[in-house]
Amino acid sequence: MSSEYSYDKENEHWPFYVIVLTGLVTLPVTYSLFPSKIASAAAPKVTTDFRPKDGDLIASQRKALMRKNRRTWSILIAVGGWSVLIYMSYLIATAHRTPPKIYNPYDILGISESATEKEIKKWYKRLSLKFHPDKIRLDASKNETIEDVNAKYAELTQAYQALTDEVVRENVINFGHPDGKQPFSYGIALPSWLVQDQRVTALVMGLYSFLFLLMLPYAVGSWWYGLQRVSKDGVLMESANNLFREYKEDTDEGGVITALSVGKEFEEHASKIDESHLTKLESRILAEGELGPFAGGLTVKDKTKLEDLDDADRRKVLALLWAYLGRIDLDDPALNAFKYKFAPIAHSLANSFTSIALAYGNAGPILAAFRTSQHLIQAVPPNASPLLQLPYFTPKVIRSIEGDSRLHHTIEQFMDLPDTKRRKLAVGHGLLSENEYKTAVDVSLQLPYFRVAKAFFKVTGEKFIIPSSLVSLVVKGRFIPPGSEKVPEVNEIDLEDIDPPEDDLEALLGKNKNKKIKTVDGKVVIQDETPSLPPKAFAPYYVREHAPKWSVFLTDSKQGKMAVPPFTFTSFDEPITTADGKPTYAMQTLKAQFQAPPQRGQYTFVMHVICDSYVGFDTKMEVTLKVDDASMAAPQKDDDEISEPDEDTIAGQMQALKTGGLSAPQSKKKAVESDDESGTDDDDNDTSETNTDTEDES
Repeated sequence: MSSEYSYDKENEHWPFYVIVLTGLVTLPVTYSLFPSKIASAAAPKVTTDFRPKDGDLIASQRKALMRKNRRTWSILIAVGGWSVLIYMSYLIATAHRTPPKIYNPYDILGISESATEKEIKKWYKRLSLKFHPDKIRLDASKNETIEDVNAKYAELTQAYQALTDEVVRENVINFGHPDGKQPFSYGIALPSWLVQDQRVTALVMGLYSFLFLLMLPYAVGSWWYGLQRVSKDGVLMESANNLFREYKEDTDEGGVITALSVGKEFEEHASKIDESHLTKLESRILAEGELGPFAGGLTVKDKTKLEDLDDADRRKVLALLWAYLGRIDLDDPALNAFKYKFAPIAHSLANSFTSIALAYGNAGPILAAFRTSQHLIQAVPPNASPLLQLPYFTPKVIRSIEGDSRLHHTIEQFMDLPDTKRRKLAVGHGLLSENEYKTAVDVSLQLPYFRVAKAFFKVTGEKFIIPSSLVSLVVKGRFIPPGSEKVPEVNEIDLEDIDPPEDDLEALLGKNKNKKIKTVDGKVVIQDETPSLPPKAFAPYYVREHAPKWSVFLTDSKQGKMAVPPFTFTSFDEPITTADGKPTYAMQTLKAQFQAPPQRGQYTFVMHVICDSYVGFDTKMEVTLKVDDASMAAPQKDDDEISEPDEDTIAGQMQALKTGGLSAPQSKKKAVESDDESGTDDDDNDTSETNTDTEDES
C-alpha cells in the first residue's frame, strides 16, 4: 500500500495552520496590552497649575517613562499578528473547497436507492449496451479517447458489483471503496507555490529551522532567565540579596535610604557620573540646612554612613538620593536628571525592602520601609515637615507656621486652622503670595485623606469570636480632604457591617469583591458596585505617575512584632468624588481577614492604616480583640436527631397514646421555657461584633 503526498493548492488547509501558530503568539501579547478592569478606569487627578522649578525636566522624564511603558515591540507584534490573522481569515473565506468524495454506486449508475435487485440488473444491462467499448463511438467534439471509454465502463461495472456482489459490497461498507483499502493521502499544510521553486522551498525550510531550532529555545530561555533574574517585586535578584544583607532590626528611615543605594539597577547610571562630581554632590547635601542639621535632610548618623562607604558608585547614588529628598538644585542638568531618574528605581527597591522586613516581622523596619515610600514619592526628607508636600511651601514658610513647636504640623492640622489664621501665618513678605496660598489650599482640598471612624473585629454570621476562627478586621472611614468644610455627620447605620445572606456562599467567603451589601428599607440587598479609584498621587517631583495604596495591618506593641500582615487596598466600594470633583464623604469599608489566636482572652493590637503616597496621612490606634471560649458558639443541631411531634397533630396524639398520656410533651414544653429563662441574661450580652477602642493615638 502506497502513500500519497499532496500540497494545498486551493488554500483549504495552510491558512488554518498559520492562524493557529500566529494566534499562539498574538492573543497572549494582545491580552498583556489590555489593563485590568480597575486600572482601565480613568483615575482622577489633582488639578493644579503648580510646576516645580525643574518642571520641564521632570515632565520630559515622565514622558520618556510613559513611552517605555507602552511596550512598543508588543504593540508591533500585536498589530502584525492581527494583520496576518485577518488575511488568513480572508483566504479561508474565499477558498474553493472541494467536498469530500463519498463512493455511492447508485449515483454512478444513475438509479434510485430504492431500486430492487431485479431493477438494478435490468438497468445495468441497458447501460452496458450503451457504454460498452465495442459498441460506443468516440465523440471527437469532446476529445474522447478509448481510455476514457474503458474507464467509464469499468466504473459502471464496479458500481454494479458493489450492489450485487457480497465481497465488493463489504469493501464499500468497511473501507468506502469497492477495491478495499486505498493508499493513504497526506495533505501538507503548505501552499503549492512554495514547492514549485526549489529556492523558495529552501527558504521556507530555513525559516522553519530558524523559528523552531533557534528562536523558540531562545524565547523560552529568555523567559526562564528573566523569571530567575528578577524578584516578584520587580527588582534584580542581586539587588534583593544585597538589601537582605543590609537589613537590621533597628533600621530607621535613614537606614532604609542608605540600604537602597546597594541596588544594581543604579550601576548603569552611576558609572556615567564623573568622580569629580562626588565632592560637589556631598558638599551640597551636607551644607547647613534650614530645618535640620544638613540641607539634604540627613541626620548625623546618616552622614556617618555616607562617609563610611568605600564604593564610589554607591556613594554617588546615595548622595543623589539625599539631593532628591532635600530638593537641592545641583546646578548641573545631567546631575539633576539623574537625581529625578533615581527616585522611581529607589521606590521599587523600597518595596523589595518592605517584603524583606515583613519576612522578619519586626515592626520598626516595616514602618520605616512604608514611610520611605512616602518620602520618595513626595521628595520630602525623613523627619521633615509634611507641609513640604504643598505647592510653594518652603522651609521659611514652614518656620513661620510652626514657630517654636517641636512637632511638625500635618497638612490636616494646618488646614483645620481658621482661614484668617492660616493666611496670617503663611502669607506675607518673603512667604507666600495670595495666588500661591490659594493654589496650596486648592491642592489640599483634593488630597485623599482617609479618616478612620470605627474599627472592630467580627466573625461573619456568628455572635462570638472563638479560638482559631476566621476573623475580619473591619475598618470604617471616609475620605475627608484636609480643610473640608460642612462635612456631614456620620450616619450610625453606615458604621454597621451587614452580614451577607446565608445562601450567598461567595459573599461569605469574600469572593464577590465588586458587590456591596446594603440595607434598603430594612432589607439586606446585594448591589453590584464599580470599584472607585482615588486620585493619582499629587507628586510634582516624582517622574512616574503613581496610584495611591492603603495598607492595613496589626502590630504587637509589647513585642514590637507584626501580628497581622498588611492588606493592601487600591480601590474602594463607594465613589470618592462626584463628577465635578467634590468629595462625597461616603463611608468606605476596608476588611482584612486572619485567623484568631488559638487561646481565649483579650488581645490588644496597634492598628496601622498607611497611605504609601503622602506623609502624615497615616492612622495609628489601639484595637482590642476578645476571643471567647469555644463553648460560647451556638451549638449546631445534629442532623440525625429526630424532634418530637407536636401534640396537636395526628402523629403527636399517636405518640401520646404510646407513652401513656400527654405528660411527655408538656414536660418538654416546660423544659424549653426553663431553657429560655436561663439564657436571657446571656442573650442580652451577646453582640455580633466585638467593638474596639478606636481612639487615635497619633
